[in-house]
Amino acid sequence: MAFEADDDILQDFLVEATEILEQVGEQLVDLEQRPADQELLNAVFRGFHTVKGGAGFLGIEPLVEVCHRAEDVFNTLRQGQRRVDPTLMDVVLRVVDVVGGMLDAVRGGEMPGPADPELLRTLEALAAPEAEGQAEGGEAAPEASPDRAAAGERETRQAVGDDGAPDPAEAAFEAMLEGSAGEAEASGGGEGCAAPGAEASGEQQVAPAAGGDDEITEEEFEALLDQLHGPGRFQGVPTQAAAREEAPPQGPATVAEEERKEEGKAAAAGSKPAAAVREDAPAARPGAGAAPAAPAEAGAPPASHPAPSPAASQEARQGAPGRAGRAGKEAGEATVRVDTRRLDDIMNLVGELVLVRNRLATLRSSMGDDEVAKAVANLDLVTSDLQLAVMKTRMQPIKKVFGRFPRVVRDLARQLGKEVRLELYGEDTDLDKNLVEALADPLVHLVRNAVDHGIEPPEERERAGKPREGRVVLGAKQEGDHILLVIEDDGAGMDPEVLRRKAVEKGLLDEDSAARLDEQECYNLIFMPGFSTKSEISDVSGRGVGMDVVKTRIAQLNGSITISSRKGEGTELRIKLPLTLAIVPTLMVLLERQIFALPLANVQEIIRLESVRTRVVDGQTVALIREHPVPLFFLKEWLLQGRRHEGRDGYVVVVRVGHLQVALVVDQLIAQEEVVIKPLGTLLQGLPGLAGATITGDGRIALILDMPSLLAGYAGRR
Repeated sequence: MAFEADDDILQDFLVEATEILEQVGEQLVDLEQRPADQELLNAVFRGFHTVKGGAGFLGIEPLVEVCHRAEDVFNTLRQGQRRVDPTLMDVVLRVVDVVGGMLDAVRGGEMPGPADPELLRTLEALAAPEAEGQAEGGEAAPEASPDRAAAGERETRQAVGDDGAPDPAEAAFEAMLEGSAGEAEASGGGEGCAAPGAEASGEQQVAPAAGGDDEITEEEFEALLDQLHGPGRFQGVPTQAAAREEAPPQGPATVAEEERKEEGKAAAAGSKPAAAVREDAPAARPGAGAAPAAPAEAGAPPASHPAPSPAASQEARQGAPGRAGRAGKEAGEATVRVDTRRLDDIMNLVGELVLVRNRLATLRSSMGDDEVAKAVANLDLVTSDLQLAVMKTRMQPIKKVFGRFPRVVRDLARQLGKEVRLELYGEDTDLDKNLVEALADPLVHLVRNAVDHGIEPPEERERAGKPREGRVVLGAKQEGDHILLVIEDDGAGMDPEVLRRKAVEKGLLDEDSAARLDEQECYNLIFMPGFSTKSEISDVSGRGVGMDVVKTRIAQLNGSITISSRKGEGTELRIKLPLTLAIVPTLMVLLERQIFALPLANVQEIIRLESVRTRVVDGQTVALIREHPVPLFFLKEWLLQGRRHEGRDGYVVVVRVGHLQVALVVDQLIAQEEVVIKPLGTLLQGLPGLAGATITGDGRIALILDMPSLLAGYAGRR
């Protein structure tokens, strides 16, 4: 069944629900470490409640059902009637996955199927209080008395603080309601008060919600307002005269409390998504700012807290909601969602502007006009600032990727029977959105690899004098125009001798070649296709394909990855990436009359060819750079058909791709230049060694080299 709901409303719901679900996933992993944290319990409860409300408005009943069951479980946890344990957390994390799958189905325009009945039955069982929990909390609760029936729902909803005491804001709101109802009964009648028999009937209207269900109907909510304020009294802001006559016994309710109340009403009635309720709430809030107070009686004992003055009461009912409304509006206007395609279009236009700037900078040197030179210099400055500003709009905190790893580590550690603690830092480091998306899979594999291969079982760690719990660190920081990612563990580390032996056993190297490898080259063996130190293949590792894919993907992003390890102490992987892929710094080189651009991220150093000593080793020409042999290739022979380099004129450009270092000979160096990669035509699309094309400052076409595929296609040839 396809959806007929307004597309904008549906898309807003999907965006908000996806964000909430990501937060809930992170909060659940934190909750397992801090099971008594009431703020986390309340946050997860609100997350499921908000998704349920939006789904109810759109009529997505399967999503409503599973969220409602999860909400019941956390309602029981909030009341201390059940404890958080790994088994319960496994079930709730499965719920998160199920909800995510349902959102994907909705995103595809289809109504999701119902959740697994077994999962719903499990949630229903977990929503029931534990017998042990009831015993620890005291003797079993007696049958609900009529006096407590109406208060049952409020007690169920009441948030509890870290020390077990009621949350002050919630307590103030509940006390206001109870106090108003009690005063209405004591007054025995009058305007705004219920008739003598009305209290009982009012309790009967509210009591059905006390059975553990978190919802009340529209009629029950209106009846509660009529009971508290009198029929027709809930009509906006009271006058100044009325404000002087009324004084709430417990102080005016806060805006946040009224907002919770109205959100609960809207979610129960299925009238609007949560976002819409928050926007509409200020309109109804002022009238609910206070409840009518009972007339003062002669000889009554003084209140423990002085009643607010009329002016304070008026300000509380009118000013506070107004200020909160303005603050909420300002906060809402501080950010705006923009389609990423618009950002890409703007970035493309800035790229064109960069090319025009480069062209003008070239013309400036040939014109010799000081005024033109000043204008071009100003344009250069403004263009650079605009380029930086637009790039920032495309930036996203890497937390978007890091947020999934607590769940990954937790699930894998339980599967492998290990105890692992994940530490994160640098989550606010900004990175181009395309890089953020591209990094997700490589980082998942590296973190899983650290848990599986690096961290030892608890018993083995104890025998080695280590704590039972292993530690995996995932961090990010900016270094100039690059981002540095670090994946570190305190596990067993890597043994170069074991790596050599495994490479020989799997036929990847012969014994002589393996014996000549230094320690760093041994570590780089893990990036070879088919290499694995695992003797048994499992669903986690052992096939020898993961690290090879990671290295290839990082190289495609113009990045590099290095490894350092100490046997028995742990391993550290460092990934270096450019901040953005939209505008690429390049080194322009000349091969005869054709210009080529080498990504500057791959360039390590440049040396004149005449000063380089060369040797031939196993049929391959190598350059001795600081007594270290580096394979030497003539770029002209690769890229210009039938051409050969003659003589000793030219330059050697040393480039690195991953752990592979080579020296490339070019005819001339032109300059460093920032370029915008333009796609090649249909005939050249996908040609190995070429990433695209660009326009140089003098208006010529330059081909941009893709170093990973270039070396993969040519460097292995003799």
